[in-house]
Amino acid sequence: MKRLNITLPDDIGQYLETIRNKSSFIAEALKEKFERERKRKLDNLLIEGYKATKEEDKKLNIEWEKPTLEGW
Repeated sequence: MKRLNITLPDDIGQYLETIRNKSSFIAEALKEKFERERKRKLDNLLIEGYKATKEEDKKLNIEWEKPTLEGW
């Protein structure tokens, strides 16, 4: 466990006054935020990867289009 002393805006502090287990609530909120950020970064990496291989993918599609459609 890590103990922290943090400063929050007044409106958030007022909202937290109604929460019984503030540490657990804040920890869960941070986990959710970190997970969203991790997924956003992964999505951006995937987008970059797709963009980087776009021309190669087009060439492969053209190359395989005729054999794929044979017999249809």
